[in-house]
Amino acid sequence: MSLDLASQAIHYSDLKEQVAFSDLGPNPQFLVDSEHFKVVLAGLESGQAIPSHPESMAIYYFIEGEGVMTVNDQEFPVQSGSAIITLAGAHRGLRAHTRLIFLAAKSV
Repeated sequence: MSLDLASQAIHYSDLKEQVAFSDLGPNPQFLVDSEHFKVVLAGLESGQAIPSHPESMAIYYFIEGEGVMTVNDQEFPVQSGSAIITLAGAHRGLRAHTRLIFLAAKSV
């Protein structure tokens, strides 16, 4: 990661280098953690899951792998290049079929 103070930008040349995997489940890495906005990079190993839970409005972008995201009991297949936008209060969960890397951005 490099922070350019002149432009106030954070640059990642390869997000995959920032991912932290764990045998215990998701180990999210906060790329931005401010009082108004959060960006999380997370990875799941094949078979791991994030249980369904309500959350604020968010966008999920899938960088690598395949899985299924559930939003209010509706299942969406996800793969590299997929994006899902969820509204505030929607229950969402995720199950990885293969090693899965995704980025989540949400307002706080």
